[in-house]
Amino acid sequence: MMSEKSQIWQSWAKFLHRWGVQEVVAALLEAGGPLNLLAAQAVYLGQPLLGTLIAPAQLNTLAGMLENETETLSFVNYLREAPDRES
Repeated sequence: MMSEKSQIWQSWAKFLHRWGVQEVVAALLEAGGPLNLLAAQAVYLGQPLLGTLIAPAQLNTLAGMLENETETLSFVNYLREAPDRES
């Protein structure tokens, strides 16, 4: 059974693959470095507004991923794999 984070990552990957922007997003995440931390803070600050459009669990997962370099790189690797991955 997939964890909630895995399900969220899978839905993000499918969305990005569908739009054909997975490599651009992966490159930005890899190059972001300290800017990823600032982006996470922006997600936290924007939650009241963004929460009306995006599920809070997705926002929290996004912010958590951006805050943690290891998790960011794990998502980049995940993103570069097949979008229909089942793990």
